[in-house]
Amino acid sequence: MRYLKLLLLMLAAASLSSCALWHNPNTRQHTGSVVDYLYPDAKTPPSLTPTVVKLRPPVKVGIAFVPGGGWGASLPEAGKMKLLERVRDSFTRHEYIGKIEIIPTQYLRAKGGFANLEQVGRMFDVEVIALLSYDQVQFNDSNALSVLYWTIVGAYIINGDQYDIQTMLDASVFDVQSHKLLFRAPGTSRVKGSATAAGFSEKARAAQNEGYERAVDELIPQLQAQLDGFRERIKNDTTNYKVENKAGYKGGGSMGWISLALAALLGGVAYAVRRRA
Repeated sequence: MRYLKLLLLMLAAASLSSCALWHNPNTRQHTGSVVDYLYPDAKTPPSLTPTVVKLRPPVKVGIAFVPGGGWGASLPEAGKMKLLERVRDSFTRHEYIGKIEIIPTQYLRAKGGFANLEQVGRMFDVEVIALLSYDQVQFNDSNALSVLYWTIVGAYIINGDQYDIQTMLDASVFDVQSHKLLFRAPGTSRVKGSATAAGFSEKARAAQNEGYERAVDELIPQLQAQLDGFRERIKNDTTNYKVENKAGYKGGGSMGWISLALAALLGGVAYAVRRRA
């Protein structure tokens, strides 16, 4: 009788273990690729034709997540909009950036390519669009010892499942008219944790959101550095970039930032000389 009870106990534990594994696969993934969106039929890496990018400050910018898929909506639209608002704040710090539009994902068609990007640009009246691609992977690991404890003590008490969520975000900024990639900024994160069988889904979902938040935390300073670097690059690279101000804008324009800085310096020197005289 003692051996029979032990055998039944082992069978119950194995049954619970297999059930847990059935509902929690070892790996789950949710992804949205900018390559799949812009180059849906490309069998080889796209070759970019050299072209002159025309920028007219203050530049009108759009920000959007690319369409994605996978094991479920790990990040709802409201969560995406919240993250996009944080990215938007990075652009508002630069005086050569004009209006910034947050574009809901439903306006971007899966595998829509640059034709869809141009449609979105016209619809929201933006000249440059920052596309956020993402890749979030959740690794589940059922602990065999905890399965035995689930049988004896109860799943509400013992942590049985462990999760490891890795998230990648990448902001790729494109000029809508020329289709040229201007710059990109990445951000990654890793969230580890554990939960009971009953609370696993809720805690894992919270960890998924935390993964995106942490990835944005890392992406924003990278984006700031790229925005600063891009501003310096277009000062000197007159071959690939042409800058013309919009009417009423008093920024660098076709003179270029270097010319304006020099003019300001000379003006200051002249003023000091006149004052001293």
